[in-house]
Order: sequence, then C-alpha cells, then structure tokens
Amino acid sequence: MLKDATMPIFSPDRHAHVPSYVKLTKQPIAGGTYRPLANDEDSNACAPSALSGHHGSKLYTQKSAIHATSDNTSIFISGAGTLPCLPEMVSSGSVSKDVIDNNNQITPSKLQPQQPTEQPLNEAVSVCKKAAHTTAKTLSAAGHAVAKAAKTTGHAIHVAVTAVKTAWHTFTNFKAVQLIIKFFRKAYGPWKKRMRFSYAFYAIVFTLLTSAEVIFLQWGVYSEPTYDKGDEVDQTTKILNSVAGQVTKFVSQMWLEQKSLFLVNFVGLGLIYLALIFVTNRFWIATLLFGTAITAFGVANSIKIQLRNEPIIPADFTFISGGDAGNIASFIPDNSQQFVENAVTVVIWIIAICLLLFLLDRRKCFIYCSWRKPFASAKNTVGTFSRALAAVVSVVILASYATNLGTGGSWSNMWAAKQGYTPTLFDAAEDARNNGPATTFLSLTKAPTMDKPEGYSKQKMQAISKKYSKLANSINKSRTQQLTDSTAIMILSETFADPTRLPDITFDEDPIPNIRNIMGTTTSGTMLSPGYGGGTANIEYQALTGLSLANFSDSMIVPYQQLVPTQSNPYSFNQIWTQKYGESGSEAVHPYYQSMYLRNTNYKKFGFSRLYSLDSATPVEHTEKIGESPYVSDSSTYQDVLDLIKNQKNPEFLQVVTMQNHMPYSNYYEAEDVLQSSVTDDTPDDEHSAINVFSTGLKYTDQATLDFLSQLNQINKPITVIFYGDHLPGIYLKEEQNPDDSFLLHETDYFIWSNDASPSANVKLDDSEAAFSSSNYFMSSAAEHMNAKISPYLALLTKLHEEIPAISRVISNRGGIGLGTATYLQSDGTVTDSTSMSKTQKQLLADYKLVQYDQTSGKNYLKESDFMSVD
Repeated sequence: MLKDATMPIFSPDRHAHVPSYVKLTKQPIAGGTYRPLANDEDSNACAPSALSGHHGSKLYTQKSAIHATSDNTSIFISGAGTLPCLPEMVSSGSVSKDVIDNNNQITPSKLQPQQPTEQPLNEAVSVCKKAAHTTAKTLSAAGHAVAKAAKTTGHAIHVAVTAVKTAWHTFTNFKAVQLIIKFFRKAYGPWKKRMRFSYAFYAIVFTLLTSAEVIFLQWGVYSEPTYDKGDEVDQTTKILNSVAGQVTKFVSQMWLEQKSLFLVNFVGLGLIYLALIFVTNRFWIATLLFGTAITAFGVANSIKIQLRNEPIIPADFTFISGGDAGNIASFIPDNSQQFVENAVTVVIWIIAICLLLFLLDRRKCFIYCSWRKPFASAKNTVGTFSRALAAVVSVVILASYATNLGTGGSWSNMWAAKQGYTPTLFDAAEDARNNGPATTFLSLTKAPTMDKPEGYSKQKMQAISKKYSKLANSINKSRTQQLTDSTAIMILSETFADPTRLPDITFDEDPIPNIRNIMGTTTSGTMLSPGYGGGTANIEYQALTGLSLANFSDSMIVPYQQLVPTQSNPYSFNQIWTQKYGESGSEAVHPYYQSMYLRNTNYKKFGFSRLYSLDSATPVEHTEKIGESPYVSDSSTYQDVLDLIKNQKNPEFLQVVTMQNHMPYSNYYEAEDVLQSSVTDDTPDDEHSAINVFSTGLKYTDQATLDFLSQLNQINKPITVIFYGDHLPGIYLKEEQNPDDSFLLHETDYFIWSNDASPSANVKLDDSEAAFSSSNYFMSSAAEHMNAKISPYLALLTKLHEEIPAISRVISNRGGIGLGTATYLQSDGTVTDSTSMSKTQKQLLADYKLVQYDQTSGKNYLKESDFMSVD
C-alpha cells in the first residue's frame, strides 16, 4: 500500500479481496502516449532474473485505479520515454511508489501535476534505495557466477579423478604389475613383523661410535715425527712416538697413569650424541647426524692443526654463519685432498648404514609418544611427557657441562680435573693434544674475557687517567706535530717474515733485498708474534687497539670473533682521525671476503667508514693476480690504496690487510721465477717446495712495496706507513719439532716509514727503542717516529714499550719460558718473566691490565675521561 499521499498512483483497496488481472493496452492521450507495462515485443527488455517465474508469459498487473475515481490500466509516459522493467510489478501485481521513484524518467509532476514536488530528503532516500537495489542485483549475479564456476570446477575434478582411477585400474590389471603387487603383499607380512632393535643394541652402537670418534679426533691432532740421519732412535721409540703410538698412549693412560682424559672426551661427545637422540627421538637419525658431523669436524680439525697449529674452536663457526664455508675450503692444501676424499667416503657409508638400519628397525621412536593423541591414555601421557622432558634435560645438561668446563670451580671443571684434565688454553693446539680436541672445543664455548685485576674501581681508573694525562703532557712538550696532519697507512702484510732467519735454509739470492734496505734507513725491527701459521686477526687486533692477548684469559683465543662482536663501542686508533674528520677519517682495504674474521662487522664498530673487499658494496677495483695464484697481488692492493689517497679530502687512517702470500703454497708461479733454496737432506720434499713458493711470493711483495713507497714519495701530502708481517707460514715442519727453533717461529719484521713530504722523512729511531716490538706498540712508536702529540693512552703504551719492549702470548722453551705463560722481551731480546721485573715494570704492567680490563670487561670508566683524546 502507498503511504505517501503526495503521489497517489493506484489504490489496492478496491477489490483487494478478489484480485483481477487484465492485459495492459495502449491508449492515446494528448501530450504523450500510454504504453502497456509489458507485451510480447518488450518482454526481452526485462532482466531474466526479474522474469524467472513467468517464462515468456505476458505481463499482467492487478486491476486497480491510478486515481481514486479512475480505473485506467495504463501509466502515462511523457514524450518518447520508455519504461524500464519493473520486477516488483511482476511479483506483486501492483506498481508501488518506490519503483517509480527508481525510474528517473517518471517524475511526480508529470504523473500528478496537482501535487507538490518531493523534498530533497526523499530524493536522497530514493538514490540510496536505487544503489542498494543495484548492489543486490550485482551480488546476486556474482553469486550465480561463483556457483556456476564451482559447479564447473567440481565437474572437471570429478572427470579428472575418474580418469585417474580408470588409468590406475588399467595399470594395475597388467600381469606384470599384478605379480609385483602379489610379491609385496606377501612381503608385507614379514615386513610388518620385523623386529624392534633392543636398547642394549643401541647402547653398543652408542659406545662404539662415540669411542671411534674420540680416537679419530685425537688421531687428527698428532703428526709423524722426523729424525735426523745421525740420530740413533730404536724401533720401539719410533713406534711410541708415531701417531698410532701417541693415540694408544692417550687411551691407555687410563690404566697406566690414572688419567682418564679419554673418558672426559667420551662424556663430552656422548652428551652431544644423547641430546641428538632425545631431541629427534630417532636413534638412527641421531646416529647419522652425530657420525657425519663429528667426522667432518675431525677432518677440519686435523687440517687446521696442520696449517695453523690450532684446533677448531667455537668462534670458527662464525665463518660458516657468515657464508665463508666455501672460502675456507679453498685453503685445503693439495696433500690433504686424499684425506678429505677418504673422509667423504666414510661419511657416505655412515649415512647408508644408518638409513638401512632405520628401515629395518621397527622401533621408530626411541621413547614412545603420540603427538596426535598425547593424552588419550595413560601410556600416551607418560610417553609424551617423558619424550619432552628427556629432550629438555639432555640439552640443559650438555649446555651446563660445556659452559662450565672452562670455569674453575664449576661442577664439570672439577669432575674433569679429577680425571686428569689440566687446561693449557694459551696454546690451544697443545691443549688439544694433551686433553683431547673435543674437551678443548667444549671448554671454549663460554670464554671469559679476562680476570678482574686487583683494585679495579671507578676511583682507581680516574687516578690512572690523571696519572697518564700528566705523562702525556710531559711528552707532548717536546713534540711539535699532530697525528691527524698526516695520513697513516697501517699495512699488515700477510705472512711476511724473513725466510733467511731460520737455520738450515739458504738462498742463492736474497728474497727481500729492497725491504731489507728500507729497514736499514728507517725505524724498524723484529716483531714478536703470538701466531705461527695463522692468527692474522689477533695481530691485527693488537695493532688497531693497543691491547695485548697476553692480558686476556687463556680461553680468549680470537677477540675478533669472541669479543668485539659483543662490544658496543670498542676503541681503535683510527678514531683519532674520525674524531677530527668524521666519516672521511678512516677507511680499510682487504682484497678478500669481508666477513672473514667478521671484519665487516668489527670495522663498523671501530668506526671505519668503508671496507673495500672483493664482495663489499664498493669492491676493490684492482684484482690482478700473479701466475696461477688465487689471491690478489700486493701490487694491486697498493694501487687501490693510492687511488684512495689521490681522492681523499683530508688526511686519513688507512687499514690495509694483504692476501698475496696466504697459504697454501702450490705451484702458482712460472718455474723459472721460483726461488731455489738449500735445505738439509732430511727436510721433506713438500716442506722444501712450499718454502720455495712462499719465498718467491715474498720477492714479489718486496718489489711491489718498493714501487708503492716510491709512488708515495711523489705525492705532496705527509704520509707515514706502518708495515709489518703478522706471522710465519706453517710450513716449517722440521723446525716445529726443535725446541731451539720454536722462538724463531714467532719473529717477523716491521718498519715505520714517512714520505718526503712528511716532517718525519728519513727518521730512524734508535735500536734501543725499536729493535724489538709487538703489534700493540705500533701506534705509539709511529707517534714517536712522527714527533706527534699523544693521548694519555698512547703515553701509557710509550712508557710500557720503553720498559717492556715486546709482550706476546708465545709458548716457547727458550729462555726458561714454560707452557701457559705470557712472554716478555727486554731491550736486548732476552726473555724475562713477571716475577723478575722491576717495580716500575710491574706497576706499568698492572696499570696496563687495568686499562685493558676496563675497555673489554669492566665498566668502561675511562670513556668518561679524556684518556683516549689527543689534544
């Protein structure tokens, strides 16, 4: 019914009780035409959805008057307008006002000229109704489309499934396939009834595999001894000193010496094995993982011992996490390739056997549990709880054992000590040989930085700051230059060390004539290196920070990997330049991969603006190599440095680490270019060849360095170069076994040189000050060479260098130095120890340790003062 009296169109009251339907016909009228609401010709204009209930029948409406006094059955349409389809009329038999409101061509004024026009509010309501109607139609159409698509998709899936079923039935009906099916049906019975391996069998496998891995790891840290021809050694001694003899002794000392170090290593590996079993809850899968991982660890450990005289430590795994696993593999020497291939074969056998036993063993879970229905029964509840508890407890025990093993007084340390464990972590290789590589590795999982020095407090550090500020002021009175007025280039030359220093090795020509001549005309001397065959990052750390590894705890082996990543604002000498010039104050060049020893992370912490490497955002530009060498040549690296100097806006601190002479030493160079050395007859051929190739690389470094310094002399900017070798290569196998030569394996060469544009050109410090040094003193020595003002920190290092010329973590039998003690040199190169030092030396060393502790493990009280600032 119409409720709006302003626009009466028809009245449904009349004959409401007896509906009457008539066909609409045209009737002429002045000013317009009457059209039927529908006819045969116009029926197609209506939407199918609106006529869905009528299927082509003529459109009828309830016979009622448009006006109260008329029975007209037509609607007046002005002009030539057309009436759209009205679904409501079809469904209800009447025309409502709402329908007409939705028709823009029918207006109230034309239908009822005597009625007033609708208000704007009604017009808005009409628009909303029209929009709602249109939306409903759209959604309805979309619903029909989705339903149709779903029906089509379902039909397609049904057809596809039917086709697959048909194909499968056709395939399985083949006679050959039927025979196979019958075979497996018959085999399924015995397969389902296969035995569950007993826990006793698991225990036997566990014991045998763990013991085998302990022996394999121990075998990898020993090497076959060599004997001079004149030595009279009986066969029994040779057998006992062989690798097999040393491994046998390691195991048998449980009964011969009451030292159960084999048991300590067995427990360490066993806890790892158990954790894998309980976490995976699959014995054979855990066995596969354990056997593969520990075998691979043993191979890597053996190769690292051979090349660097150092076992694998937890910090080494940062190489893998940093994506350097492939790069590390490139360091494998040629004589270890067969060993690696054999180990790969063993690993393949371990994997195959474990997978086979996994299939044959009906016991899938080591501890019964049901994750799908964990609480469906008492058995499920107990099993699920036990499985989860075993996994957690095994991991907790392993973590507790490992983290406490290197901490004196802890439960695992005390238990291991009762079994004969005596840590010697100053020399990790020796510790691995004595205590086992598994124990060495686990004892380093949590490495304390250094012990707290006696008297450490804020007041004590303030007193030290004042003390060395006065010393710096006293020194600076006689100095006229500023460090930041010059560019300082600190060059770590990979493995640079005079090969003629070692006995029993002579050359027809000097491998380093140019550098030897430079060292004779400028500040230079011998550097005491803590490393042999490796440890580059440690020597670099000392040179950049002024801190010494000798002050750290035994377990702090690689600060670049164990310490610096955890520090928020570590100090390094390049910050002297960045404090004045900002980001443009320091840059670094390393022609290898930036994540090696985490240099990309550590250099950012030190404040270097950029590191140019092979894979940095802005890589090194010059990457030429010599012969077949895999490493960038020194001449290319020097050219990158020259480019930086030419483009610099202000003096800089440039950190450079070369790669040309990195091991291994294969046949990289042309045969006619290789230097020939003379060695004793009992020197192994591999060692002799490596010495020749290494010395040839030094010859190329010697010439490249001379050319580099000559080019620096052509630049009208003050430049000072700090050049040093980090360590000797680990190729002197014969010398390693001679206690008299062990100290020589830790001596490299260094010099400090300034170009002609520098006020310190041609300066050479007296040998009493420069003859012996260690890398932690290089910055203070450079400041003295340049006659530059220094900070209180550099004043401490200057005074300490005068009193104790070299400090290092060197293990040597020379001069009475025993295992596990730091090495201190006097000005004449002789060794002294802390107990025989003067009062002044002891006080300086105590202050040095306090400063180092404050920077690395303490509260960093010195940061609040001007201890690091250069006026």
